[in-house]
Order: sequence, then structure tokens, then C-alpha cells
Amino acid sequence: MELFVLKVLVGFIVGILIGMSGVGGGVLLLPILIFGLKVPALVAVGSDALFNFFTKVPAGLMHLKKETVRRKVVLALAAGSVPGSICGVNALMYIRHVYGEGVNHFIKTAVGVLLIIIPLLLLFQRRIEERVANRPPTMRGFAGMVGIGAIAGVLVGMTSVGSGSIIMMLLLLFYSFPPKVNVGTDIVHAVILTGVTGFLHFRFGNVDPRLVLTLLIGSIPGGLVGSYLSTRIPILWLRRILCALLLITGARMLWPV
Repeated sequence: MELFVLKVLVGFIVGILIGMSGVGGGVLLLPILIFGLKVPALVAVGSDALFNFFTKVPAGLMHLKKETVRRKVVLALAAGSVPGSICGVNALMYIRHVYGEGVNHFIKTAVGVLLIIIPLLLLFQRRIEERVANRPPTMRGFAGMVGIGAIAGVLVGMTSVGSGSIIMMLLLLFYSFPPKVNVGTDIVHAVILTGVTGFLHFRFGNVDPRLVLTLLIGSIPGGLVGSYLSTRIPILWLRRILCALLLITGARMLWPV
């Protein structure tokens, strides 16, 4: 019972942080699952992917209703991310087949690298947005979007991290969509990517359904509370604090004491 309450509380806290800061759920939840709840890294990745799918569905539907989604961009990204995710998940299964429990060490290393890269990108996001605000698109081709999707797909398939943050930053760097369209397109595509990834991990037995359910029980009200607080708390400083904590966590994963 105590463990159940703890998992619900973790979901609630992560939901608040997502609602307040906009930082992706994968990058926030995965380190907590691995280090805090001592979930095996492979199961943490699969469960995190499925958790992210369920948390992004309501926001995706809202953006579709508000028409802040470029459907063609979503399809182009998915054309790369879906096969990329399949490759990423199957690569993990191959590593597990060859190295057994060594796959968990591989995941921790990969996640550690991403927990350093992603917060650094988030810290400089505002400067990047200012630089590209009035710049014409530099890569309009379908192939470019497929390439972005493929990179994110492999990363999400292997780590469950990057379905939002990585794609958002790449769209920001190579395209010039309005901010709301960037966000809406990114979220709707993330629904597809995390859905496929979560299903694949579930199929391979890498998902703890009870863990996902208990996290969702907490995260749904947590997200509502976070959205309410987001207009009353200095979000810039919150994002900086979260990025600093993620950098420290990533460093600890790469260089454990």
C-alpha cells in the first residue's frame, strides 16, 4: 500500500512539473523511475513510453480542436519516427539478447547523455527562438522532416526520452512555424510516436501496467494543478532549476560516485 501511494505521489509531482514548466514527461519521470523507485532501466523505458502516450492524448486532441497542428508535418515526422522507433526498440532487444542485464547499463548511459544534452538545449531555447523568429524556412522538404522523425524515433525507442524536446528543438532550428503550431504539431506527433513505442515495449514485456496506471492516477490531477500554478509562478526560473537538476542527474548516471 505504501509503495502504491508513493507511485501515485510520483505521478502527481511529475504531472505538476509538466503542467507548470512544459518540460517533457519522459525526461522528468525516467530518472525517478530508475533511481527513485529502482525500476529496471528497460522496464522503466517501456513504462515511461506508455505513460507519455496517455498523458499526451488529451493535449493532442485539444490542439487538433484548436487547429494548431500541421497534419502534413505530423505525417512526415511519423514516416521517419515510426520505423525509427521500431529500429530503436529492436536494437534494445538485440542488446538484451547478447548482453543480458547489460542492456540496463546501456540504457542508463544513453539516458545520461540525453539528460545533459536536452537541458542544455532547453536553457538556450529562448535565444534560439529569438534568432530564428524572422528567418525564412531553411529546410522545407519532406525528406528533412522524415530525417528529424527518424532521429527522434530511434532515441525514443531506446530511451523513451525526446518525443517532445528533441523534435521541438529540431523543428525550431530548421523550420519557421508559429510557436503554437510548433507545440501542437510536436504534441500530436508525440502521441503517435509514444503510442507505437509503448505498444512495442508492451509486446516485448518491457511495460509494468500497474506502474503506468498508478502513475497516471497521480499525474492527471497533478497536471491540472500544474496548469493552474503556471500562471502564478515564475516559469523561467522553474525551468532553469529543473534543467540544472537534470544536468546533475545525467552527470551522475554517466559518472556514478
